[in-house]
Amino acid sequence: MELEGFIIHHTVCGKDDGSWDFLIRADGTVTPSPAPSRAGYICIALEGDFDRDYNLMTSAQKEQLFTASKIIMELSRLYQMSPLYLIPHSSSCPGAQFPWNSLVIYPADGYH
Repeated sequence: MELEGFIIHHTVCGKDDGSWDFLIRADGTVTPSPAPSRAGYICIALEGDFDRDYNLMTSAQKEQLFTASKIIMELSRLYQMSPLYLIPHSSSCPGAQFPWNSLVIYPADGYH
């Protein structure tokens, strides 16, 4: 299966129907899905409300974002795809204030 990118989702959008490949819980644990949720994409859900500025997030939320970044980077290497192709779950999820830059890891630079 050829993968095109990553779909980012947070659980407060009301559509927490298990349509994710990895759920990053508020306590930092990661729950993988037993089967792919959407052809061509890897779906990553963050438990909680991430529709806010990064500076207003709790340290636990920042850890969740960092965990998502690590998952994105490792899966990008595994499937030989760009870690830069990140799209939202919907027009309102994960929200207009979601800190997309906190997920960006440039392969040449490593973690930020």
